[in-house]
Order: sequence, then structure tokens, then C-alpha cells
Amino acid sequence: MKTEKDKMLAGEIYFANDKILVAERLRAKKLLHKLNVTEYVMNGNARNILHQLMPNAHKRLYVEPPFHCDYGYNIHAGENVYFNVNCVVLDTMKITIGNNVFFGPNVHVYTATHPLNPIERRTVEFSKPVSIGNDCWIGGNTVICPGVTIGNGCTIGAGSVVTKDIPDNSLAVGNPAKVIRKLSF
Repeated sequence: MKTEKDKMLAGEIYFANDKILVAERLRAKKLLHKLNVTEYVMNGNARNILHQLMPNAHKRLYVEPPFHCDYGYNIHAGENVYFNVNCVVLDTMKITIGNNVFFGPNVHVYTATHPLNPIERRTVEFSKPVSIGNDCWIGGNTVICPGVTIGNGCTIGAGSVVTKDIPDNSLAVGNPAKVIRKLSF
């Protein structure tokens, strides 16, 4: 029999207020409080907190507080990843971030989503994974929606809402984000 966590990680409908999931979110919130309030600058203590919060992220991860996430352990970040201030990562499912990825301020990455049926969404939700390739720059105030893949070498313009996959080496902007040109290096 699958647990609610198993269902969450598999992208199936699950009950988010399951006691195990609530406890795991509380653990993350306590670590985030330490990061966002107690430390607030990137130092040895903050790096230790990040390692506990995001054990699947490379040690060369830089987070400019404040930062928010649901669980932390679903964030799989490569080397040299930078989150500017006020980033929100709803990691109810795996988020894969490549190497050398820079997030501007107020970027939101969502894996959590809800049923369209209003009765169902009172109690359950589901998730879709997000993947961001290597060498990407995600401009400030961008929202990346559940289920999106952003290819390698992409730039997403500030204020964009990414609702569909973006191919490698693309400049995408707008709401919804659209590729306006291919990038060549």
C-alpha cells in the first residue's frame, strides 16, 4: 500500500495533510527559519543549514535569504546554482536544476498543482516535476509552472510565466512565455 508521500513523489493524487508530510514540511520550515532569520547571510552555519534542507543539492549552492520551499529534499541542484532573494520553490515533486543556473529575485518554481474539481481540491493535490538545464538564467519575478522542462543554455526574461517546455538555447519571455529567438554562443 502506497503512503501519501509515495503518491506525492509519483505524481498521483495525495492528501497533503498526511501527518508524515506535515512533519516533513515543519522540519523544512524550522530549517528555513534558521536560514532566513537566524543566519540571513551565507556563512558556514547557513551552508550547514542548506545541506540539511537540500541534501540532493551540490555543495556549491548559494541562496540569498529569504528563501522558501516545501520540503527541500526534492530539489536536486547541480554545481554553481544561485538563488537571489525571495525565491519560492514548491518542491512536492522532484525539481532538477543543472549546473551554472542563476535565479533572479522573486522567482517561483511550482511542482504542486490541484484538481480542477473544486470538491476534490478541498482535500487533495498532485504534482508534476520541473527540470531546468545547465547554464540557464531565470529572470526576476518569473513563475515556472508544474511539469515544465527548460532546456540547456536558456534565458527566461523577467516577469515571464513559463507554462510550456522551452527548448535548448532559447530566449523566452512573456505571459505565457514564448521563445522569441534562438541563442547562439
